Amino acid sequence: MSKKKKNDREEIELPYPWQRIQGALWLLGLAVIAWQDWWWPGILVLAAISGLTQAALQLYFSRQEEAKTAVNEQTRLQQERSAWLPSVCPNCGGPLSVATVNWTGPDTADCPYCKANLKKPA
Repeated sequence: MSKKKKNDREEIELPYPWQRIQGALWLLGLAVIAWQDWWWPGILVLAAISGLTQAALQLYFSRQEEAKTAVNEQTRLQQERSAWLPSVCPNCGGPLSVATVNWTGPDTADCPYCKANLKKPA
């Protein structure tokens, strides 16, 4: 999925199959307008429907992209944390894991048993 910069914000470009939906929507809309002989304001209604459809699809795909990015960031953070977190507490000897400690910051955690503060080595 590519992104375009538009007015200082990134706009997601719809994948090709979804772009074709816009074309189909216009062809179908124009057919209905011609069949009903409703050119004015029918063309404005069609443009509005087309714009709303595209906005909804872009919102959907941008949220999908954000969710994927958040999952990747969370995975990266857990891998980074597990690299420096000891397997046992240096204070009480209790078993530690990324999931069981109480994270107090990005590089600090508390032991769930003795509440000892664990810091990332410098």
